[in-house]
Amino acid sequence: MLVGAFPVTYGQDAALAQHIQKPNIIFILTDDLGYGDVGVFFQNQRQNINDRSEPWVLTPNLDKMAADGAVLTQHYAAAPVCAPSRASLLTGLSQGHANVRNGQFDKALTDNHTMANVLKKVGYNTAAIGKWGLMGSNRWSENGDSWPAHPLNRGFDYYYGYMRHVDGHEHYPKEGLYRGAKEVYENKNEVSKGLDKCYTGDLWTAVAKKWIVEQTQGQEAGQPFFLYLAFDTPHAVLELPTQAYPEGRGLNGGLQWIGKPGEMINTASGEIDSWVHPDYNVATYDNDNDPSSPEVSWPNVYKRYATTTRRLDNQVGDIMQLLADLDIDDNTLVVFSSDNGPSIESYLENEPYEANFFNSFGPFNGIKRDVLEGGERVPTVARWPNRIPAGRIVSSPSISYDWLPTFTEAAGYPAPINGDGVSLIPALTGEGQSEESMIYVEYSQSQKSPNYEEFAPNNRNRLRKEMQMMRLGNIVGLRYNIQSANDDFELYNVITDKQQANNLAGNTNMVGLQKTFKERVLQVRMPNATAKRPYDEEMVPAVAAIGLKNGLKWSAYTNAAPWLPQIHSLSSKASGIVAKPSFKHIKTNGKEIYSFQGFIKVPADGEYSFYVKSENKTFLRIHDASIIDADYGYTYGTTKQGTIKLKQGYHPIKIFYGSDDHRINRLVLSWSGPSFSKEEVPESVFFIR
Repeated sequence: MLVGAFPVTYGQDAALAQHIQKPNIIFILTDDLGYGDVGVFFQNQRQNINDRSEPWVLTPNLDKMAADGAVLTQHYAAAPVCAPSRASLLTGLSQGHANVRNGQFDKALTDNHTMANVLKKVGYNTAAIGKWGLMGSNRWSENGDSWPAHPLNRGFDYYYGYMRHVDGHEHYPKEGLYRGAKEVYENKNEVSKGLDKCYTGDLWTAVAKKWIVEQTQGQEAGQPFFLYLAFDTPHAVLELPTQAYPEGRGLNGGLQWIGKPGEMINTASGEIDSWVHPDYNVATYDNDNDPSSPEVSWPNVYKRYATTTRRLDNQVGDIMQLLADLDIDDNTLVVFSSDNGPSIESYLENEPYEANFFNSFGPFNGIKRDVLEGGERVPTVARWPNRIPAGRIVSSPSISYDWLPTFTEAAGYPAPINGDGVSLIPALTGEGQSEESMIYVEYSQSQKSPNYEEFAPNNRNRLRKEMQMMRLGNIVGLRYNIQSANDDFELYNVITDKQQANNLAGNTNMVGLQKTFKERVLQVRMPNATAKRPYDEEMVPAVAAIGLKNGLKWSAYTNAAPWLPQIHSLSSKASGIVAKPSFKHIKTNGKEIYSFQGFIKVPADGEYSFYVKSENKTFLRIHDASIIDADYGYTYGTTKQGTIKLKQGYHPIKIFYGSDDHRINRLVLSWSGPSFSKEEVPESVFFIR
């Protein structure tokens, strides 16, 4: 046994964390904006080629943001549709662990760590503006009890927007032109009565600007803020604004909050659903791919879509200028992204919308609801002048649940232990060593992918049903219409084969990788009874392990975080070997984190239940599956249970424990299995290399 102290590294020292100048953080999330919809990602290439049969749109403000910061060319959404994607984003959990999966719209976001409550705990003012759809009910009562996952109950200090998912299908809440009138809430008060002629993209932007200004004045001045700005455009009904974007930008121009019922914002006048951007109002294209014939006007539905995306671009530019006007842009981290790939919805009578008019899916195949690259890759830009070099290209794969640990590191703290993501700070700044993101998606939907000629033949009209995607290195493993855990993965090198046209699974050198994918997807997830999968009953495979000896390695780390933290960025201050997860032979010292890591030998195939009884916060993983979460909201001294199906053999096990100055360190790990009842896990089944 070794007990000792070593130099503390970044993220461990409480005084250091408290004195770091925490950046303001703004996360701008668009709804159904495709990778190919943004100039710097794809549309500028179309403009440069100047093929008149391939129309293009412009996003000058986003292009400038990209030039000033980092472009993430291989960033994935956590799911190919909004509710599960947003749930994973906000909680830092993959779709193998998130409680909202598939099309579970309006389901309550789990009561656990969120972007908002972790940042709030370290001194941030927090706000959510725009689309929510994760509140837990379609009803509302005066005391708010029927919406348990209201943003105010998930770490946000302020909320303004659409509570219900379905409301985001209409962009004029009071008039309800195409989908009926909708409700808008400010905190827990319904406020749509005064929102005459308020186009939601403009409304959310004006409210966001007003809130940001408030953070720089009076009592709030000097305190860092986190804003989650979730647009409901260009999603669904392709409604138009009332008028041109107001002159100027920022503090004294652009969109402004007026606050007068009937004129809440400065574009709440004129004719609703009327204004087409002049660049697109007169736009023509070669519709028959015959340069000798006259060009024709863009169909109305595509003028609308282009106007909507250009409006989003203006809204982002307006906010960026506001940060400059307030002299806070240098220390504000702004991230722009989308919740999934492009949609094919318009809700306009006799005016269908197709994603291949602008090739909104970019160079990929697939759209919203596909786990193909086109449904999962999203246009993502990050700007933080103090830390991110201008013009940076981040080509390493990442995924949306990486943002929660990214933001906690930016604030000076390690991320909560339950998360599946890694911090992107090293990749964004070029400083430090990046960890590899775990790219994993599961989703179920009964429709088919589009029959677009732009897609490779194997990806046209694909029946979706149960789907799964994982990326290892440059290879994406893909399964559609899964029948069982034995189904082979299609394997694609998505660097050289962006369309996923050349399935490498038949190559002899891919046999080992095929096995790895089948095993790995079972090791990173937990089944969810509300979203059953064909592979839920499959037992998690063991790992090859030779040269093992009994015991577990323990390590101790100083903890400055107000939660049980991930230990990736921490340096061990003491370590040793023990026979089992216990503090009998460990000298503890104050507020520390302890990890116990090694292997557990499972005696036979079957279902195993694990039980933790602890006097402090505890977390148990087997492989990368989260078995027991006794961190957030844990009642000390109670027993928490988790169940997993395991194959006979050796399985990696990790137990994390957060000690406290005022509590005895006590931990009991028990289990039950197919041939024995509940008992404390014996020392004889723990191993290390």
